[in-house]
Amino acid sequence: MLAASPRDERDVLNEKADNILHGFKLNWMNLRDAESGRVLWQSTEDMADPNQVHEAHVPKSILKCRTVSREINFTSTEKIDKFRLEQRVFLKENIIEGREFQPHSRETTLSCRI
Repeated sequence: MLAASPRDERDVLNEKADNILHGFKLNWMNLRDAESGRVLWQSTEDMADPNQVHEAHVPKSILKCRTVSREINFTSTEKIDKFRLEQRVFLKENIIEGREFQPHSRETTLSCRI
């Protein structure tokens, strides 16, 4: 039996990555007042394309909330091993916060902006 060349292995991995990317869909996302459960912002735009900048214009009333929750619903046609969620928060085109959420982790974050 012949061993696969490194190029063949890369082609297989690239094809798998392309299949995952094309089969992944962000169905909806919302931000809520975590205390009342009231939805403050929601979108059904598919923001899964990593080659596109996605903007969300959140109402300023969110600043009055003591705590805010985010809910994300997504689907994938392909199995994704070691899935992780990466978040970057921008203010006037500058990253003010960046996080990576690993699989099976529980995250609590406190951010103060002055």
